Amino acid sequence: MNTKLTLNLNKNIIEQAKEYARENEVSLSKLIESYLHSLIKKEANAKKVSPLVQSLTGVIPLSGGESEEEYYAYLNKKYS
Repeated sequence: MNTKLTLNLNKNIIEQAKEYARENEVSLSKLIESYLHSLIKKEANAKKVSPLVQSLTGVIPLSGGESEEEYYAYLNKKYS
């Protein structure tokens, strides 16, 4: 089911987006819908951790005096 949505965006951005949509033979609505869907899908995939991986978390000791926060930040940057 489709629903109308009103957005307030910078006029220049809208014109560039319309041009992009025209060049790629897609409607602006479909372009925005696809983008939003990819954001939602990416976030959903990022949250899924298998039980095996979860059970192995913390098995390998940290080296070099790094904190857990630093290690998780490193992993997040590496795999995001």
